[in-house]
Amino acid sequence: MMGKWALVTGATAGLGLAVAEGLAGAGANIVLHDLVAPKQAADELRARFGVKTIAAGVDLSQRDAIEAMVADLLARCGAIDILVNNAVIRHFSPVEQFPPEKWEHALAVNLSAPFHLIRLALPAMKQCGWGRIINLGSIYSSRAVEDRIDYVTTKTAILGITRAVAIETARSGITCNTICPGTLPTPAILNKIAGIATNSGRAVDDVTREYLGERQPTQRFVEMNAVAAMVVFLCGPAANDITGASLPIDGGWSVA
Repeated sequence: MMGKWALVTGATAGLGLAVAEGLAGAGANIVLHDLVAPKQAADELRARFGVKTIAAGVDLSQRDAIEAMVADLLARCGAIDILVNNAVIRHFSPVEQFPPEKWEHALAVNLSAPFHLIRLALPAMKQCGWGRIINLGSIYSSRAVEDRIDYVTTKTAILGITRAVAIETARSGITCNTICPGTLPTPAILNKIAGIATNSGRAVDDVTREYLGERQPTQRFVEMNAVAAMVVFLCGPAANDITGASLPIDGGWSVA
């Protein structure tokens, strides 16, 4: 991937940063995006992997901000060769109590932003005759859960965007796929498990196995590095004919 530029959204920490690290390790130059420009993370990537990095701080709920960011990146990089739509927001509430403004915000960040980024990146990808678009879905792209209608809806819809883009770009050297992880060891999940353990007086390891066992048959977390490795694979030549796919990494949850 030497010489290629990858834009990863929502990449200050967690899964987004793990994906950026995986791509940098494969030689790609990285645009790290978050609501506030992750300059320290970008500097650390550049030092660790010897690649070029750009830190971009943009509110993905604002179309004009997205358009300005992409115009700047295209002027500086020539093309966004790899686009990873990872940024996401969610709100926890029953449907009848769900704040309408939270719904609109989730649609803007989780769904409209990937659309705008894809449409703006595609012309340069087509001119190059090569491109990789990877959307981050979820186990909830195919299942539902209580009190998260914004997340379930947008993660389901991202599959439709992926299929539509894959069909339109099938003969262009561009692929578009969705990766659907199960439960990752995010700070929110780890804190939730720790809280359950504290309140019940049980060991964290026991609570973790029970929590994951109700979801993933493997009874272990999906590793962020494994998701990053799948992104890297999808950007390689062995994945030239994988497009429009929804790829689960969920420890068997989706088939249980």
